[in-house]
Amino acid sequence: MTTSLTTKLYTAHTHVTDGRNKGHGRSSDGELDVALSTPGLGKPGTNPEQLFGVAYSACFLSAVLKAAAERKIQLPEHPSVDADVTLGKTGADEFQLAVKLQVNLPGLDAKVKRELIEAADQICPYSRMTRGNVEVELATA
Repeated sequence: MTTSLTTKLYTAHTHVTDGRNKGHGRSSDGELDVALSTPGLGKPGTNPEQLFGVAYSACFLSAVLKAAAERKIQLPEHPSVDADVTLGKTGADEFQLAVKLQVNLPGLDAKVKRELIEAADQICPYSRMTRGNVEVELATA
């Protein structure tokens, strides 16, 4: 089921040439400007899986911060998220992603960590986008 936007908060504009093998990507404001390469080829540049991992992690951590603020929970200094984004193939030989997000909230009780992660999973638009489409594992440190 697709959910339509009723309010647009921000639109990112990007441009990519030549794909992941020897491509280049940039944002319209020039803040993002990267060479693209396929993993394992030894060529300089990043790849879509790395970019997605950074983007999903940043969004998910912002959702954790929002969930903590709503619950008046004091987070440790410098909370973080580590992402593993795996590109693989399904049994039908189709390309597919799988994601593991490791949320690092040192010093918090395990129950509180789980509560924040579950709330963040409902807040984060990347989680909403991947739900039912991509295998996502949420873990705590």
